[in-house]
Amino acid sequence: MYWKSMNDFLHMGGYGLYVWVSFGITFVSMAIEILLLRARKLSNEKIKDLL
Repeated sequence: MYWKSMNDFLHMGGYGLYVWVSFGITFVSMAIEILLLRARKLSNEKIKDLL
């Protein structure tokens, strides 16, 4: 696709809101998953140290 301006790119032919909200939700979900995995790893390491 070819967009005439950055505004056209952001609006995505009328679907921009859906597209950008979807990207945002995906990014936030992936970031939360990484943080939860890191917290679980640290928790497991502390449990190993106690044993």
